[in-house]
Amino acid sequence: MNFELFIANRLTKSQEYKNSVSSPIIKIAIIAIALGMMMMLISIATGVGLQRRIRDKVAGFNGHIVISNYDNNQSKTTQKPIDIHQKFYPKFTTVSGINHVQVFATRAGIIRTEKSFEGVVLKGVDKDYDWSFFKEYLVAGKVPVFGDKISKEVIVSKLIADRMHFKVGDSFDTFFIKEDPNTLPSRRVYKISGIYDTGFEEFDKNIMIGDINQVRGLNKWKNDQVGGFEVFVNDFNEIDKKSKEIYQEIDVTLDSQSLFEQYPQIFEWLQLFDGNIAVIIIIMIIVAGINMITALLVLILERTQIIGVLKTLGAKSWSIRKIFLYNASYIIGRGLLIGNVVGLLFIYLQYQFKFITLDPQNYYVHVAPVYITFSQIILLNIGTLVLCVLMMLIPSYIITRISPAQSVKFS
Repeated sequence: MNFELFIANRLTKSQEYKNSVSSPIIKIAIIAIALGMMMMLISIATGVGLQRRIRDKVAGFNGHIVISNYDNNQSKTTQKPIDIHQKFYPKFTTVSGINHVQVFATRAGIIRTEKSFEGVVLKGVDKDYDWSFFKEYLVAGKVPVFGDKISKEVIVSKLIADRMHFKVGDSFDTFFIKEDPNTLPSRRVYKISGIYDTGFEEFDKNIMIGDINQVRGLNKWKNDQVGGFEVFVNDFNEIDKKSKEIYQEIDVTLDSQSLFEQYPQIFEWLQLFDGNIAVIIIIMIIVAGINMITALLVLILERTQIIGVLKTLGAKSWSIRKIFLYNASYIIGRGLLIGNVVGLLFIYLQYQFKFITLDPQNYYVHVAPVYITFSQIILLNIGTLVLCVLMMLIPSYIITRISPAQSVKFS
């Protein structure tokens, strides 16, 4: 242990230090750092968790990238069919990083009962559909299994089921408007096999998942025609890149759109969380730094005699400054340790018990999701420690202004 660390260690552990005037100020500084670290951890965990959960929900309904015809409109009412026999289906071999490709087709309709009606979009899927997303949010029943025969089973959202007073096993009529306004709507009877609840009202309020052959029949398509393809990539951060690569590989009559292009308003809103997290981190570090500067100044003024003695013995100002910086770093470390323990415990409890709830109409989730990585924790701690120490370099300069003769004379 070098000279500066030895002196700093002795100062920290001395009984005089514990009973000094600066002791309550130091405790306040430790509490401020602990609270700041706790708030920063919670901000990152909840902000990133919310971003990930919402983006996963959007991807669960639509895939990461959608391949469709150029002239398909946005209303989901009609679609121009695509031949299912494509070089990228069922497996994309010309673009790396593709996890899964599945077909879909949509048709807008109206659920009608004796007492009420509800507009829906029937999303038809095939045997290749990945049900893992809906299985996670299934609150009743089961997901349907589609084979070669046309199935009448569908899954609907809890929002639709509550409005229409449906339960698993119920059958209901759905009417689909034809393109020719002079003809009667097509009527289909579906049976509810499962009810899901994602909390994402924008999709829950109208999406109904069923057999793609139902949509083919309504649109008078052939068995080898689909409305489009949903593509899932391995790395979410490469969606834009893969979308451009896919666009170069597909037929000129087809278009590829990423989630960000389909729902720009949602992802622009999510990007605001990055700014909010950054503001919270900056404010917390500034508050912690100001508290440590105050504590350091009190420590220096209280140890004026010791500083004078050390200078008299030949110690240089920088060596003495390092003693107090080491001492302050120890104080910061204690605050960071407490803040990490309390903050991570809070995050773990929220992850396990989900006691903090949110309004799904505003946040698209029922509970506050949390997500944080080990690297984020390490970077946050190192960054806070380094910035706080750097902030204390200026106030520690006061040590160079202390005269040995005056400090010893008036001690």
